[in-house]
Amino acid sequence: MPTPPDVLTRPRILVLRALGLGDLLAGVPALRALRRAFPRHEILLALPPALEEAASATGAVDGVLPAEAPNREVPSLTHWPYPPPDVAVDLHGNGPASRDALAVLRPRRLIAYAGSDPLPELPPKWHPEEHERARWCRLLGAHGIPADPGDVRLRPPARPSPAPGAVVVHPGAEAAARRWPAERYAAVVRDLRSAGHRVVVTGGPREDALVKEVATRAGVPAHDVLAGGLPFADLSALVAEAALVVSGDTGLAHLAVAHGSPSVTLFGPVSPLLWGPPRSPRHTVLWKPGPPGDPHATVPDPLLLDITTDDVLTAALTHLDAPEEEAEPCAR
Repeated sequence: MPTPPDVLTRPRILVLRALGLGDLLAGVPALRALRRAFPRHEILLALPPALEEAASATGAVDGVLPAEAPNREVPSLTHWPYPPPDVAVDLHGNGPASRDALAVLRPRRLIAYAGSDPLPELPPKWHPEEHERARWCRLLGAHGIPADPGDVRLRPPARPSPAPGAVVVHPGAEAAARRWPAERYAAVVRDLRSAGHRVVVTGGPREDALVKEVATRAGVPAHDVLAGGLPFADLSALVAEAALVVSGDTGLAHLAVAHGSPSVTLFGPVSPLLWGPPRSPRHTVLWKPGPPGDPHATVPDPLLLDITTDDVLTAALTHLDAPEEEAEPCAR
C-alpha cells in the first residue's frame, strides 16, 4: 500500500531523552504537552531501543530514534535519517552537550535549557533542586507550550497481569547507591507472606542473582520469582494490577505512579522532592533527610541504609490493610 503524501511531508519533532525507564515516565507530562501543542507533527523520541514499547505506551510519540550511550552520557544523533527537524527538544540534560547533539541536525527551532533558538523573551534557568517532572514542564512553558506536571498516568495495558493482586517487590536499581540490602528486602517479603499476602519478586535482565537471593532467603516459590526482566507489556500489566509495589527509587516506582498503583518507595542519595511521586495517599515515600549523596555510587547510600525493615513493613501493611482507595483517573 503506498505511503500517503501527507505522511511524507508531515513536519517532525525530535525529542532527546536517551535515559532509563524512570526518566522516560518522568518526562511523560512534557511529551504530552508537545503532543497537544503540535497535533499535526510526527513526534520522534530519541532513547534506548529497549524502551520503544514503553515510549509507545505513553501515547505521546509516533516513533523512536534508537539512541543510547553508557553512563547516562549524550548519544550521537547523526544517524537521523530525515531532513532537519521542524522542532528539536532537549529533555536530556542542562547542556551544552545534549543541546549540541540536537543542534548539529540544524532544526528550525530548538528548545533547550542550554540555549534555545530562537530564545524566549525570558529564558528559563536550570534549578538543580527542582522536581524532574516540573523542570521540563517549566522549560516548555517558557516557550509558550503549557504543560501539567501531574499528567503522568498511562492507560491500563490490554493484557492480563502474570500475578493479579500480588504485592510486587523489586529490589534492584541501576546503581548500588539506590539498592537497599537484599537481606532486608527478604525480611520484608517473608513477613508479608506470613501475613497472608502473595508476593512476587521482580528484577531487570541483569538482576537475576539479586532476585533469586531475595526469593531464596524469603522462601518465595519459583512461580512467584519473575527474573530475567519481563517484557514491558507484562511488567506494566503486573504493576497495574498489583496490590502494592515496593521498590527503591527506580523505574518501577514511576510505573506504579503511572498506573495509580499503591506504592512504597525507598529513597537514599536523592530526595523524593526531586524524583518522588505526586502527593497522594496511594504513594508512600520513605526517606531519612540528610545531605544528598551520589546516586551512581558503588555502595548503598548511608541515608538509604537508615531505613529499617520495620519502616518498610509498617508502610506496606498500612496500605494493604487499608480500605481500597478510590482509583485515580487514567490517561485520556
